[in-house]
Amino acid sequence: MERKQLAPGVFITTLDASKFNRCRITIHLRFPALRQSATDTAVLPLVLERGYAACPDMTALSRRLAQLYGADLGVDLSSAGTDRVLSADICGIKDAYALAGENLTDAYADIVFGTIFDPYLVDGVFDAEAVRIETETQARRLEAEFNSKRLYCVRQARRKFFGDSPAGIELGGYPGELIHVTPATLKAEYDRILANASIDVMVQGADEDRVAGLLLQKLQGMPRTPQPFAPPMGMPQTPVRHYKEEIPGLTQAKLCMLFTNGDIPDPPSVSILRVAMSVLGASATSRLFRNVREKRSLCYYCGSAAQRATGVMMIDSGVEPGREEEAEAAILKEWEDLKTGPLTQEEVDDCRRGLLSGMDALEDSLAALESWYYGQITRGEPLYPPSYGKVLTSAVKLDEVRQALQGYHYAVGYTLTAQPGTQGKGGADDVQ
Repeated sequence: MERKQLAPGVFITTLDASKFNRCRITIHLRFPALRQSATDTAVLPLVLERGYAACPDMTALSRRLAQLYGADLGVDLSSAGTDRVLSADICGIKDAYALAGENLTDAYADIVFGTIFDPYLVDGVFDAEAVRIETETQARRLEAEFNSKRLYCVRQARRKFFGDSPAGIELGGYPGELIHVTPATLKAEYDRILANASIDVMVQGADEDRVAGLLLQKLQGMPRTPQPFAPPMGMPQTPVRHYKEEIPGLTQAKLCMLFTNGDIPDPPSVSILRVAMSVLGASATSRLFRNVREKRSLCYYCGSAAQRATGVMMIDSGVEPGREEEAEAAILKEWEDLKTGPLTQEEVDDCRRGLLSGMDALEDSLAALESWYYGQITRGEPLYPPSYGKVLTSAVKLDEVRQALQGYHYAVGYTLTAQPGTQGKGGADDVQ
């Protein structure tokens, strides 16, 4: 693989896709998140995905993708620490398999770059009907959060944990602000993103030189002041804060526990965190799975995850209503035991095997490989293949796992439980 700089804040990375009969082109725009325009940012990918100047509606775009042997286009918004990433990707068969010798690379690049750089505009702003439809779509998505009690509990905990910090800006925007999203405000946010974003194009199985040339054509004359990536941040240590919310008829209570490692300049590596989380709660041989779920039957599920860029570790679980405090105490005990008690090489190796197997599976998916490498870019790491990721993961030592877990401090516990006397009799909530 190779990453080249084409212009200030513009890079192209070519990845090997020789084993695939399909190719993929992805463009990522990473930019600073702003609280005042967060809702416009959330709506923007929905509008962009509807079409672009050359295919101004969903019908025309679908027809064009069908002509290209059923190519797939996607537009998405995600987080990278406190930054946002607007992404568009297209995937289809390689040029070599075109029945009539068509130049598919150019066609794919035209669509994915057109989606980002040439949106369909009416009188200089986004189409009013498209904006109306997609703000309603986003409103339904935000309303649906409450229906997934696990997701709702996690997000409520994160809101308490991050508060008004940059990491607390809602990725999906704010329901009460959707009414203020207009074609003009959306265009203003779009212009801000293009001006400030660091642009990374990932090419797999397509003609890199053609893609690079078309990209530079789109950027020609565009005023840009790319911003540096936001550095990793962590929330300060505070006394533990507990929150409890009661919902009538809830069958399965939810418990989300968030931990901070503070605002440290050099957090543990991703490889160390992967192994530490696997040992704590992210695998079927982890402490939380074996001891809290299986031996003590305190949880329907119980897992852990960590984010290096924001210094947060999360443990979330589904619990029998009324047993939340017992489950919390058991989880904290397992965490404390790992920090101070015995930890064997066999236990770590058992948990590590799943991570190594997952890295083997990355080689079977264009999307997974692209995500692997772009993740390294967002962290400012040199690019290395999954095979070297296995080497780094295998090299993680017991003391490094323990030190990583010792660096966290319990900060927020959020409980979602049944209102007394209203516990449900079972249903979909059991699996949320």
